[in-house]
Amino acid sequence: MPVTGGPGGENLLFLTDAQLRKGIEAMFFAYRGFTADPDRILARHGYGRAHHRALHFIDRWPGTTVTNLLAILGVTKQSLNRVLRTLVDDGLVESRVGTRDKRERRLTLTEAGRALEAELSGAQRERMRDAYRRAGPEAVAGFRTVLEAMMDSELLRRFEAAREAAE
Repeated sequence: MPVTGGPGGENLLFLTDAQLRKGIEAMFFAYRGFTADPDRILARHGYGRAHHRALHFIDRWPGTTVTNLLAILGVTKQSLNRVLRTLVDDGLVESRVGTRDKRERRLTLTEAGRALEAELSGAQRERMRDAYRRAGPEAVAGFRTVLEAMMDSELLRRFEAAREAAE
């Protein structure tokens, strides 16, 4: 893969602070775009992004524990409990006592929870699909490489485990 002559003619080995700042700003604006559609859906239900993240990862790993979800999301137990209490009370998440360890709580989405998560992720998949089509396969592969390179080793390990579980 060449390291010079990027889309703007940049030498990718020696990016200036100004070039890096443009990349950082692009990530901020892309994130706003990526979250805009789900934010509108969440607002109709009185939820925020923390609810979306919880729904997403409970959907990805049905039966996951609260402890595992805490590690994935990197939030406090108090913060997650507040989000989960709302989702359970609203009939979107079921929390069951573990079969082997009675101290753990296993989380799964209800039918209503799966429907909301599908609506949220569907909006994001459409945005990603469109962006990937416009960027092309080499850009998509490069984008994934950059994202993975930005993860610390523990996050990368969790990400790879999630990817393997999905295959």
